[in-house]
Amino acid sequence: MNIIGISAYYHDAAACLVQDGRIVAAAQEERFTRKKHDASFPINAIRYCLAEAGLRSGDMLDAVAFYEKPVLKFSRILETYFSTAPRGLASFLMSIPLWMRQKLWIPLEIEKQFDQLGIRIRDEVYFPEHHESHAASAFFPSPFQEAAILTLDGTGEWATSTVGVGKGNQIQILKEMRFPHSLGLLYSAFTYFTGFRVNSGEYKLMGLAPFGKPVYKQHILDHLLDLKADGSFRLNMGYFGYLDGLKMTSKRFEDLFDGPPRQPESAISEREMNLARSIQEVTEEIVLKIASYARNITGCEVACMAGGVALNGVANGRLLREGPFKDIWIQPAAGDAGGALGAALSVWYTCKNQPRTADGRHDRMQGAFLGPQFDDDQIGEFLAHHGYPSHILQGDAERARRIAERIAEGAVIGCVQGRMEFGPRALGNRSILGDARSPTMQSIMNQKIKHRESFRPFAPACLEERAAAFFELDRPSPYMQYVALVRAEHRYPEDQQTAHDLGERIRQVRSDIPAVTHVDGSARVQTVSFESNPFFYGIIKAFEERTGVGLLINTSFNVRGEPIVCTPEDAYRCFMRTGMDCLVLGSRILYKAEQPAWQEPMKG
Repeated sequence: MNIIGISAYYHDAAACLVQDGRIVAAAQEERFTRKKHDASFPINAIRYCLAEAGLRSGDMLDAVAFYEKPVLKFSRILETYFSTAPRGLASFLMSIPLWMRQKLWIPLEIEKQFDQLGIRIRDEVYFPEHHESHAASAFFPSPFQEAAILTLDGTGEWATSTVGVGKGNQIQILKEMRFPHSLGLLYSAFTYFTGFRVNSGEYKLMGLAPFGKPVYKQHILDHLLDLKADGSFRLNMGYFGYLDGLKMTSKRFEDLFDGPPRQPESAISEREMNLARSIQEVTEEIVLKIASYARNITGCEVACMAGGVALNGVANGRLLREGPFKDIWIQPAAGDAGGALGAALSVWYTCKNQPRTADGRHDRMQGAFLGPQFDDDQIGEFLAHHGYPSHILQGDAERARRIAERIAEGAVIGCVQGRMEFGPRALGNRSILGDARSPTMQSIMNQKIKHRESFRPFAPACLEERAAAFFELDRPSPYMQYVALVRAEHRYPEDQQTAHDLGERIRQVRSDIPAVTHVDGSARVQTVSFESNPFFYGIIKAFEERTGVGLLINTSFNVRGEPIVCTPEDAYRCFMRTGMDCLVLGSRILYKAEQPAWQEPMKG
């Protein structure tokens, strides 16, 4: 039985194909169109999923599932506009034509797109609710047979956060918080106010938080929300603009937080650092309260999480250390892209009532390596066609040794290997790698490679068996979901003379792995096992054999404003536009100094 799941029309459109309960393929549309957070109907991702499953024109698809209920969402939008009229007229005039032209006709659009592909749909098109899709993406691929489920994001149809329970092949939503009261929208309001882009800049806000102090935390708790013991809250909507305007915050918000929003790309002041720290601490407090409530009403010792807020690694780290659960599993594609996966799995298990078992240890995400891959013949043809010189690395051991040597010598290496990752994290197959021991590597990679803000930290990819020696982390973290402290024996004391200068604090050496140690001594850790990714494990192991350090910098293979690379062509373009020294494509390595002068392709 082949089931396609789809998410689209908000941000991070994606498609997933589930075949007899197994996740065969999943990918975001942005990786094919090269438009970051592309929300359009994911036709390219669907084509890829069908091809991966061996389905072609004339074949039958058993079912299609869309990740939310469009009509229910539209009714919420209409009710919101009517309740705030006439203040929301400008927003109404922008939103409603799009709904009337496109979003209300999603069932017909799905049928039309599959007709054009020559694919017939045997069953009906299913529409689980938004947070049901998130819950399914969290629980069904998890290693747990029974678990509490937490879904936290901006909003779906009406729900903004839910607590549920999963048992076997069934999910039950027990409690929900409803729009406009939303942890995701609260965090996004501060993302907007500090000058970052909503739905993509939340990572930046989290990265900025350790530079500040929680001086506004009590302001938030006293004025913005009425927080209850179970983690639910009501927002004071007088401080926000997203109900009836085109901005996330109102004039009252500006008065409360010492002036207007920071202009994007302008200098970051101490106010923005303090705002980031304050909302981060409030977010963590809310997540801990919701988790405690979920533990109490479900009786479960383990939990699963999804939704955009589940990508907040700092909150996840605190939940792991201080929360009520013995273990937590977080969907690696926790945002809207993962809703496509959840929708498909929901049909398989819940609607089709298929049996499900879990062993308590292994999840079913296959390392999140669910996207396209390119074999050596395809790579060789691409390089030969364009005349790009390369060198073949014979055998896995030789390849790992050569890559590790170059990294140890200070090179920055882009790597494309195997299947592309599903979700926002690069986990070794579409990654840029560097030496975490270098005191200058964070600045080099931020400024010359990624072209992004200098304060943003990089993640360490560490041999799973070495993680406890470097970090205060007592379990695997294969999907880079938890922030943990670097162990005290590896950290250096902070120079207090630089405490108020952002640039100096960024450049300060804080540990013997400075390039992956954030200002507060923490790191967002990825653990790598031979079982999950033998190629990437081999590189880190070879680096350890050469240097004694079993970890590397791992950051996604892209530059600011662009999606993670998918194809060898994407990778080569990014390689030549940046300060990367080497590019590894499968079994071939390319050196920047040997490449012909780069010319930007003609647009259009």
